[in-house]
Amino acid sequence: MAANNQEPLSFARLVTLDERRPAYPQSLVELAYEQLLSMLVTMKIAPGAHIGIEALARQLDISQTPIREALTLLEAQKLAYKIPNVGFRAAELLTRREVHDLFELRLLIEPAAAAFAAQKAEDAALARLAGLAGEMSDAQTGNELAYAQFAEGDARLHHLVAAASGNRFIAETVEGLHAHLHIFRFLFKTNATTKALQEHEAIISALLARDPVAAERAMRAHLEASRARMNVVLEEQERLAAAQTPPVPDGTTRRGRSRRR
Repeated sequence: MAANNQEPLSFARLVTLDERRPAYPQSLVELAYEQLLSMLVTMKIAPGAHIGIEALARQLDISQTPIREALTLLEAQKLAYKIPNVGFRAAELLTRREVHDLFELRLLIEPAAAAFAAQKAEDAALARLAGLAGEMSDAQTGNELAYAQFAEGDARLHHLVAAASGNRFIAETVEGLHAHLHIFRFLFKTNATTKALQEHEAIISALLARDPVAAERAMRAHLEASRARMNVVLEEQERLAAAQTPPVPDGTTRRGRSRRR
């Protein structure tokens, strides 16, 4: 399970994960966590849907206790929530307001983190960034696995930059947002874009050049472009939702139930 100061989870692994108990050794809580996380980020458990603990226990051939522990971890990541006397449900997707607020916070923190990293990063951290640049340049497009690989590279980039900033509180704040889990879940089934990969290359180039001004500018441009891409998806989802909402007698559309996170 991903924790502070560890590499982010592999999104590509989550996409291709088999919904059966693996043969290799793994703690039951880790098994339940990874399987549930895969189901949540790939929408096999739909946003807002009830999470059936008994059914999952039978499917994974384990007791309900590790599943409940895994759900507590996912609740901390805002991917599930518990209703007293009812059970757990999958969190809804981010609202337009939450997307705005998430990126406002990231724009306050991550450009500064990139500037600090350009100045303070150790050579080993820069070497990892250089290697990441090579991996992302080979990124493919066109299917769900390709997007997972792109998202994984994006998560690793932001993780490495925050860690290389030399500021523990910045690194912990970026990690604690769980931004990439939510963004991956939101944009699942879309493709990596050439533009996004170019933005990554600009960030890494500035960091390797140890240019704090360019690193801050490149990170800010990347986050603003990422927010714009999210807004395009939001607008499309809102358009589809409006088209599917039945009219009420006064000619307006019926609002859905209030969301719970």
